[in-house]
Amino acid sequence: MKYFFTRRVKIVLIITVLLAVILGVLGSFTGLGLPKMVVQGVLTPIRAGVSKLTSSAEDLYDYIFSYESMAAENESLKRKISEMEDAARQKDALSQENQRLRALLDLRTGHYDYKFTDGYIISWDSGDWSNTFTINRGSSSGIEVNMCAVTANGELVGLVSEVGPNYAVIKSVLDSSLEISATISASGYNGMVKGGYTSDLPNMLRMNYLASNATIHINDQVVTTGSTVYPRGLVIGKVVDAGYDDTGVAKYAILEPAVDIQELAQVFIITEYDVE
Repeated sequence: MKYFFTRRVKIVLIITVLLAVILGVLGSFTGLGLPKMVVQGVLTPIRAGVSKLTSSAEDLYDYIFSYESMAAENESLKRKISEMEDAARQKDALSQENQRLRALLDLRTGHYDYKFTDGYIISWDSGDWSNTFTINRGSSSGIEVNMCAVTANGELVGLVSEVGPNYAVIKSVLDSSLEISATISASGYNGMVKGGYTSDLPNMLRMNYLASNATIHINDQVVTTGSTVYPRGLVIGKVVDAGYDDTGVAKYAILEPAVDIQELAQVFIITEYDVE
């Protein structure tokens, strides 16, 4: 054990001497003393690590700052797009309303006796045999039961069936309980128009009680005959098919409504008119 320890000491001494010689040689070339070389040797890897850490921190800061900047810019762009979409929708709504009011002005020009109250549809209630909707105007706006609703173009929409102070329920022409006295414009033949007849034609109307010799053509326009409920000449729809009823005596016609009820947003209630 003593011999082994002595040998280890000798090896350590030899290594120490060699290191001292190497450091001395390096010192003669670099001009640095032994202590300074030792310090430099220790600090160099530390400085390299600190430099790399600092660079990584700067890169991380730049990334975070860039991400926050892009996120803020993204939110700003989203707000601008949303504002532009809102402006476009408002412009489109105003344009549509302007068109409706122009058409209504034309309708009034041909019917000076008409007085209107407009209303916007706020809800729908439709089933197999019923088709009604509610508007945001009622008795406080002069609306009463059995006043008819039309579009700005004079197309028949339906009939007021219920009224509250600030709402009115309207049965559309598609409702099966609504019967309308009507005339085929081209030929003058009269009949009764009703909705909700067949399940395979849920959005169509049927004109019944036409004379067996009635002349009926596809695309013939059908209008209201005129009564104390419906002014004369309101457009109901156009003929898309015709035939004889089950008795074989009278004819009928299938009509496409003049207006797509489900696409309506605004209607006009005729509150007064002169009965012909």
